[in-house]
Amino acid sequence: MAQHDQEDATFLAQQVASGAVSPDELLDAALARVAAFNPQLNAVVLLQEETARQAIKAGLPDGPFKGVPFLMKDLGAEAKDFPSHSGSNLLKDTRYSYDSAIYERMKSTGVVTFGRTTSPEGGIGPVTEASVYGAPTRNPWSLSNTSGGSSGGSGAAVAAGIVPMAHGSDGGGSVRIPASSCGLFGFKATRARFPDGPASGEGWGGMAIDGFLSHSVRDNAAMMDACAGPDAGAPYAAPAMEMTYAKAITRPPRRLRIALCDTTFTGAPIDPACKAAVAKTAKILEGLGHHVSPGRPDADHEGMMHAWTKIVACGTALWIENTVKAKGRAVQQGDVQGIARSALAFAQGISGAAYLGAVNKIHAYGREMAAAFNDVDIILSATLAEPPALVGRFTHDRDDYENYRIGPDGVFAYSPFCAAFNASGQPAASVPLHWTDDGLPVGIHLAAPYGDDATLIALCAELEQAAPWAQHRPKMLTDFLAS
Repeated sequence: MAQHDQEDATFLAQQVASGAVSPDELLDAALARVAAFNPQLNAVVLLQEETARQAIKAGLPDGPFKGVPFLMKDLGAEAKDFPSHSGSNLLKDTRYSYDSAIYERMKSTGVVTFGRTTSPEGGIGPVTEASVYGAPTRNPWSLSNTSGGSSGGSGAAVAAGIVPMAHGSDGGGSVRIPASSCGLFGFKATRARFPDGPASGEGWGGMAIDGFLSHSVRDNAAMMDACAGPDAGAPYAAPAMEMTYAKAITRPPRRLRIALCDTTFTGAPIDPACKAAVAKTAKILEGLGHHVSPGRPDADHEGMMHAWTKIVACGTALWIENTVKAKGRAVQQGDVQGIARSALAFAQGISGAAYLGAVNKIHAYGREMAAAFNDVDIILSATLAEPPALVGRFTHDRDDYENYRIGPDGVFAYSPFCAAFNASGQPAASVPLHWTDDGLPVGIHLAAPYGDDATLIALCAELEQAAPWAQHRPKMLTDFLAS
């Protein structure tokens, strides 16, 4: 096994089980780090310390992370004890009458949830700069840069050592983008691997799924195992895995055929640091005995992003319209930011037939991407086309939703890889294998055929052992630990 971070969730749970530390002491330490780092990062919100203390006192489930502090993204994961803003003034201080299936499964692992982490409004965008939180969320590696989005608060909280692992979700890269930006491991499972109920059957036409940001592969594997499987009434389910995630990482995968793409999937150049990271990873993989050769998937990537943009706009319109209907009023000034407001306007110009046409385009793209794996087992690329963007570059305080997503300097140009695998439903991961000369993380993206999560996570674990990343920590954390 790899040399793991000595503060990963698995290790901390072992410490609790041995009596070396108590859940209350771990919670104290997490809250101390919130107090130390959150004024700079703005990553943790809606603290529920008393709820966490009561859960410890009542007795925690005997799961793999019993006693380990944990944070949930402030989007989805509905829970009676954890109010949410969902990144929006319109949804500020929402309280739920039920616990979501994903929350119940996370809770069953024994984690001590004590708050939520910031997200952009509606989960749109590669940054986390929602006005409801009063300030942008910043990157622990460089406060001038974004921690990513939409699970940017979770990425910042884990990278800063506030918690060893946090909940996220991914509809266009929203786990993998923060993982790349913050030097973490993030895994997007095969479509429908985790439950969406009872609030919905699917998110964004099946493109969105929950996930987790962690330092170690083993933490992510154990949490995904605990959460996997459909809930009652789910419209469809992921194919059964040949083995659990945790079992898959106990042995290396077979030697794999890996397609190396050091451009975007449309052949455009990427930042030299990202290209260098891909080349470096290819050499590691070749050294492990895998066969690496140039290649990129032949599919209508631009057409997919146009369809993705329509589907997500309609999803945005749905939550806005449902919320104002429940409130019995129209959208008011200050309810939503510019991108959400313009997404609503864009969606109002999409007919029912055009929406279904976009869904059909996504399905056609999935078949094209399935064919891309006919002769290879893994597609290797950078996670982002550039190192983490500066705060403010992708602000939501603008009124050009379509251009924001697919314009020449838009999100798709910055993040051209991730959404492809939300559209196809195929599993994909971001692995922290490179840092720039300026100390910014650059993630490596790996993707596998539909349903083959086991091979993908086994390869991630093999890379973790071959090129350990646990020793990489932002200066703000190492300074705190030394003080």
